[in-house]
Amino acid sequence: MDLEQIYREESARILATLIRLLGDFDLAEEVMQEAFAVALQQWPGEGVPANPRTWLVSTARHKALDLLRRRTRFETKQEELQKLAELREHLCELEDGPQEEQEDVMISGALQNGGLQSDDRLRLIFTCCHPALRTEAQVALTLRTLGGLTTEEIAKAFLTPVPTMAQRLVRAKQKIRDARIPYRVPPRTELAERLSAVMLVVYLVFNEGYNAASGDAVVRGELCTEAIRLGRLLCELLPREPEARGLLALMLLHDSRRDARISASGETVLLEEQDRSKWHQGKMAEGLALVESALREAPPGPYSVQAAIAAVHARAENASTTDWPQIAGLYDVLFRLQPSPVVELNRAVAVAMAHGPAVGLRLLDELEERGELRGYYLLPAARADLLRRLQRWPDAAKAYRQALVEVSNEAERRYLNRRLAEVEAKIGSLGFSR
Repeated sequence: MDLEQIYREESARILATLIRLLGDFDLAEEVMQEAFAVALQQWPGEGVPANPRTWLVSTARHKALDLLRRRTRFETKQEELQKLAELREHLCELEDGPQEEQEDVMISGALQNGGLQSDDRLRLIFTCCHPALRTEAQVALTLRTLGGLTTEEIAKAFLTPVPTMAQRLVRAKQKIRDARIPYRVPPRTELAERLSAVMLVVYLVFNEGYNAASGDAVVRGELCTEAIRLGRLLCELLPREPEARGLLALMLLHDSRRDARISASGETVLLEEQDRSKWHQGKMAEGLALVESALREAPPGPYSVQAAIAAVHARAENASTTDWPQIAGLYDVLFRLQPSPVVELNRAVAVAMAHGPAVGLRLLDELEERGELRGYYLLPAARADLLRRLQRWPDAAKAYRQALVEVSNEAERRYLNRRLAEVEAKIGSLGFSR
């Protein structure tokens, strides 16, 4: 195993352990990087240790002690002195026996995964997603600490200036320190609510990758991949939580269609028009197994129901054999669990596919009249599609133009422009007034 692979597979766990031991995000990140730098120098000549993670945590611990000693040499701050004293007491009671052996025992104990309360990554997830932090800060901090993404990579993924993202991360860490947010798994009385927040952060990361809100790309694959990795981590750490499996299933089933969602010209390809031979069979099979497991073990949650909807699409041989009545029924269940205008919008489209575009259009018109999705381009885009199916060409063109005003993703804009051109051509051929 080379150092790059170890960094990729172990850095999140090492960082989580160091944050617990040191109580400081920035210090933990700094000394972890120093430990990997030492490994880069020593391992080619000395060989990779039997337990690389233990070696790296131990080396980072020594780096932290050295760093704090240097700080206190020049700055006699009471806070730093206290931190050094606490760290020495916690980590350096090793003078009475063989130091290396005692370090291995201590570090190995810190790295054990013997349940919910003993995994540092689980503690770190709940700390990063604490409700005292704003949602955008939770997302950024989760990607930085558990995903291992650089500030530049996170900023690029969310089309945010690097200084803005850096400040967001700084403020999040300060909030954790100043508010004394505990580095722990919440008690069981709070676990369900807090787990919902954690899963929402993972889902937001995936959704931004799968349906890029702006920019040139339809899909940002690196965010989808990272969200799935975090979803796997949740399932590993919380094996008895079926809704975590439902979330992972949802992401895998959607991501299995990634290669079919973009045309050669970089335009969005709708589900019914996709080449299903391009769907990733391994991800589909894994997602289907996960959603079946999640639905067997507990009453369905919103992620499991969404995964069940994606599973109906995955099982259909082609668009014409899709069981739209079942999908519409699942959206009824989802709306009861998670009532929102966006769920209503998706349900209306499913109803249109199951019972005819006129029925779905009435539901969309009611939703538009309430004004809850004003500025959300998918509402006029959905209306335009149903009006096109009903051959109401002038109304369809008007709806496509409205969607084009509101859309910010360039790939989606290209698709809508193509549809508008088709409708306008039909209008011209039939002699309608525009």
